[in-house]
Amino acid sequence: MKIIINNNTVEVNKGTTIMDACQSVGINIPSLCYLKDVSSNASCGVCVVEVKDARSLLRSCITPVFEGMEITTNSQRVMESRKVNVELLMANHPQDCLICDRNQNCELQQLTFDLGIDKKRFVRTRKEYGHEDETSFSLIRDPEKCILCGRCVAVCSEMQTVKAIDFSGRGLKTKISTFFDLGLGMVACTNCGQCALVCPTGAITERSEIKEVWKALHNPEKVVLVQTAPAIRIGIGEAMGMPNGSLVTGQMVAGLRRLGFDKVFDTNFTADLTIIEEGNELINRIKNGGVLPMITSCSPGWIKFIEHFFPQSLKHLSSCKSPQQMFGAIAKTYYAEKTGIDPRNIVVVSVMPCTAKKFEARRPEMDGAFHYWKDKMNLTEESYFYDVDTVLTTRELARMFKETGVDFSHLPQEQFDSPLGTSTGAAVLFGATGGVMEAALRTAYEVFTGLTLPNLDFIAVRGMDGIKEAEIDLNGTKIKVAVAHTLKNARILMEQIEAGTSPYTFIEVMTCPGGCLGGGGQPIPTNAEIRKKRAESIYLEDFNKVIRKSHENPEIQYLYDHFLLEPLGDKSHHLLHTAYTER
Repeated sequence: MKIIINNNTVEVNKGTTIMDACQSVGINIPSLCYLKDVSSNASCGVCVVEVKDARSLLRSCITPVFEGMEITTNSQRVMESRKVNVELLMANHPQDCLICDRNQNCELQQLTFDLGIDKKRFVRTRKEYGHEDETSFSLIRDPEKCILCGRCVAVCSEMQTVKAIDFSGRGLKTKISTFFDLGLGMVACTNCGQCALVCPTGAITERSEIKEVWKALHNPEKVVLVQTAPAIRIGIGEAMGMPNGSLVTGQMVAGLRRLGFDKVFDTNFTADLTIIEEGNELINRIKNGGVLPMITSCSPGWIKFIEHFFPQSLKHLSSCKSPQQMFGAIAKTYYAEKTGIDPRNIVVVSVMPCTAKKFEARRPEMDGAFHYWKDKMNLTEESYFYDVDTVLTTRELARMFKETGVDFSHLPQEQFDSPLGTSTGAAVLFGATGGVMEAALRTAYEVFTGLTLPNLDFIAVRGMDGIKEAEIDLNGTKIKVAVAHTLKNARILMEQIEAGTSPYTFIEVMTCPGGCLGGGGQPIPTNAEIRKKRAESIYLEDFNKVIRKSHENPEIQYLYDHFLLEPLGDKSHHLLHTAYTER
């Protein structure tokens, strides 16, 4: 249909919103509550436009076009209305931009500048909401910075089906809150951080552990090891101002060395290790009548989700710890023995795309290394240590680089340290939805059949469809597998399992859209287009690796020969496997 935008006739499809129609011709209409594929509740009133013969200004994010519609996006009435709406939000918003985590990456701050607002005209109308919510290991909520846009509520409810937060109160008492205002750490929050990722201000942010990392780096008695998740190498470049999806593995390693880490290792090493353990666990279940379908356990948000909402199905989870936690256990046992370092002096720092990893590192069962050494070294509870000491998000690491003046775009390409930095193409796939499945199938096929896999690329489990499925022929034994990303889609598969109708043998679940590359700790903004570019870089890294199957990693083979001895063996059981709890 034909419509008129600012006196120019354009053609758009029926059902298109005014906002999308304007964007298609190069006119961006501002909004603070609308977010494509997440939220469209039209609460902020910033996206208003003038439409001929309409009695009032219309909110462009929810208003569909009609034939002959005449739209004006830049009239004096429209511009004044947008300014007033933003000024009213500013009246109740803290003026501490210089010390806010979202400084220079805040939509309210940017919109204030774009609209030419240069003073605060209105007085505060609502009472203070009290202290920050610091009950969560992963996230901090500051209700004073909340503009009630509803994005966090929408993403938690619609994308994740968790509903840990919602609107409460009325009028000037309206706020975003948890059940009985208990705080995120006391309710069924999965710590996924998607709320922080979509928040336009600093109302929800990750719990920063930067100070703890600097303290360790500046302590000469500590040996500080850093591990980097697969999705960091395609996220940190963005956070440092490079194009979306930039693959910067070598520069990332160089930058971490400049920060002062004693060794720069790769979580991909233990992603390969995870595949060996998980692949053998799957084969063992298939051959010996174990509980099927088996479900991956690498995503801590997903683990907490099943503990809260489907605890009766915990037996379907793989008992494997995540690559992050396997790394911590191996670093403080195998690596400590190999180098003669007291494990109490080793500090393991993780760099993750995921806020839920902060919670995972503090789960009480994640202390395998302490129990490994307890009797050998006569350790007391005062010497207690976790396998992983601190967890940084991609955004936190970028802040550390900026704090020290590292010119990231000009860093040389450097290699990870050995042995815990050697990995395969299969391991890097963990960063994308379907990647754990693909990596596992590469190994499971060859271990199960004794044959060489003719084609390493399992295209059927790639892509951004919410649920993907495939049938795999293990030399006559056919199995069906499924891949889900976002907890909404995980819920669908879990309901099938509990109804007894699941046709699958193996299921991968990732909490965040697109998998880890879309994690709650990744650069802001993160959207469908950006996730697609990040995924392309993940597959490029895999394609360019000399070794692309986890069981062919020579350092993993050495680890089994000289320390673990065998997959699913006694040492593996105590260091690399765990059990989960009904919540």
